[in-house]
Order: sequence, then structure tokens, then C-alpha cells
Amino acid sequence: MKKSKMRLWLLAFIFVVSACSASNSEIDIGPNQMEDRKETTMSQEYFDETYVERDGIEVIYLAGGCFWGLEKLMESIPGVVDVVSGYANGREDIIPTYERVIRGNTGYRETVRVEYDPSQISLDAILFAYFHVIDPTIENAQGNDRGTQYQTGIYYTNAASQATVERIAAIEKARHDDFVVEIEPLERFYDAEDYHQDYLTKNPLGYCHISSHEIQIASKMIVDPGNYPRPTEEQMREMLTDLQYRVTHQDGTEMAFNNEYWDNHEKGIYVDVVTGEPLFSSKDKFDSGTGWPSFTQPIDEAVIRLFSDRSFLMKRIEVRSRAGNSHLGHVFYRDSSSPTGTRYCINSAALRFVPLAEMKEEGYGYLESFVEP
Repeated sequence: MKKSKMRLWLLAFIFVVSACSASNSEIDIGPNQMEDRKETTMSQEYFDETYVERDGIEVIYLAGGCFWGLEKLMESIPGVVDVVSGYANGREDIIPTYERVIRGNTGYRETVRVEYDPSQISLDAILFAYFHVIDPTIENAQGNDRGTQYQTGIYYTNAASQATVERIAAIEKARHDDFVVEIEPLERFYDAEDYHQDYLTKNPLGYCHISSHEIQIASKMIVDPGNYPRPTEEQMREMLTDLQYRVTHQDGTEMAFNNEYWDNHEKGIYVDVVTGEPLFSSKDKFDSGTGWPSFTQPIDEAVIRLFSDRSFLMKRIEVRSRAGNSHLGHVFYRDSSSPTGTRYCINSAALRFVPLAEMKEEGYGYLESFVEP
């Protein structure tokens, strides 16, 4: 009799507990899903129900405002094999939907899961492409969108990715006075609704806070920054001359007509003196009469970064290198001395020249066509 009463009491207790759990209308986790979630969390230390590990394929999660545009951007990068829009790192007690997330109180960020082949594209390249299209200085907003779901963030899943993310984030942080991008491990990710997937492919005229030109730059990337990592501060102090350090790190300017490459006419490429990242070709170099090396364009538009410069009571556009964050010089538009109207005025001290005959030996053979007509 006592055993029967005990069984009845246990059944009643289980029923009450189950009823309490099911009363939350925002949570709908079946027993199979819960078991899958437990196994995924235990083995990978994060939850992503639809992600399947594949040999030779890595993954990173990026929040950059509206996921429609970021998905399109990432899909355009050669070496990226799959991109899925979704919601990341919100409250554990909520399974997100778009209607729920836009209320702004779930903690979830509009995020894309980016799977890529590291033999074709580096995580460095993906992260630099990401930073190129976001504003890392504003919180809970990107473009015309406002709300906590538009907070920027990078979410990694392993120690190797974490090291790369933190290294690239440090470079990007140095470019700005403020930096509010979340750099965190991934906790959980849920796919967004089907109508959000490949939204801009289905709706070419749909809203996108990322310009078509920025997407084109990513899709035509030639130089992979993963091959040209930035040295440590100690290494740079040792490898650079005083002039090179002053120009690249302290935004200095060398003397006109008294620098190494202003009148160099040899065929070859000019690389970042700090990282070796290819920047300019002799084919695009011209005599501007200014006394500094001048170019009509970079080898790859992705290798440079442009910033407003109001120093010395002037309004100019500063040019910095992507991987090294080296100060290179300035760019001028509608310049009468340039055959195209654009003049990149660059300090010789920020460059190292690699002659055409030595390019293959130094690992730049893939750029020979950018030197020869």
C-alpha cells in the first residue's frame, strides 16, 4: 500500500514539474531535441542543431547588423562553402524567432554561420572582410537598423579560431578610438526562418546596409592576408629603421624627392614593409611631380583601408594597409597629375620593392600578371 502511494506521489510530482516546464509558451523543446542539444553541448561546448562538422572545413559565426547583407557578402568570398543566417548567443531559456528577437530583449544577435575551406581562404581574410563592412564603434546598430539584435560580434568555437579572432580584432581595435564588437565563444546558434536564407538572392532589390561595391571587393579578393601576418611590436621595433617606424606607426611623412622609390622605374611590386602584404604594382606607378611614389590603384582594393584625416588643418583621406595597419600615405581624387584622376601618394619608407625577377622566389609569383602588360 505504501509503495502504491509512493508511486502515485512520484507520478503526480513528475506531472506538476512537466506542466510547469511546458507552461512557457516561448520554449518548445521536445525530448529528442533536448537530447540532441545535450550531446552537441557536451561534445562541442556550444549548441548549433543544424551544423555538421566536415573534414577540412572550419566555421566562424559573425554578427554584423542585418544578416541579409552579411550573408550575401560572405557567400561572395571564394573559399567560403556555406553561409546560414540565424540568431546567436541570446538567453538560454528562449528559442528565438524573428518576431521574438526584434523585440530587443532576448540577447540574440542576427548572425551568420560561415563555413569555409582554410586551404582556399584564411580566417584572417574572412575577418578582415567582415570588419571592412561594419562600423565597430557603434553599439546595437548598423546602417539604418537599430536594436540589440544588430549588435556586432564574432563568436568562435575553438582555441585556434579564438587566437586568430583576438589577433585580428586587436589590429582593428587600434584603428578606432572606440571598439564595441563582441568577441566571445559561441554559446548557441539557431537557424533563422527559411525566408531569411539567401534573402538578397531571392530579392535582389531588398534592403542591404552593405554596398554592392563592398561585396565586389570581397568577391574579387586576390591577396590573402593570412599569408602576411603582422609581427609583434618587439619584432617590428627590431626589423624597422627609425624612419620606417615613424612613418608606419606614428603617421610620419618622409621628405619629398629624398626617398627610396619616388623615381624608381623598375618593374616589380611594392609590399608593406611591415608584413610583406602586396600593395602596389609598378604598372600602376606614375610620375606625379610631387616627389613621392604615386600609384593610380592598389593591386587588390581589399589590401588597403581608408580613413578621414583632419590633421594639420587639412581634410584628407589616409591610406593604411589591411594586415599591418601601417600608415602608408594619402589618396587624392580628381588629381590632374594622375592618368586616371586618382593618386595614391605613398611613403617609400612604408614600402619594400620586390623586382619582377625575384617575385617568384619570394612567393609573389601569383602576381606577375599584375606587373607585366
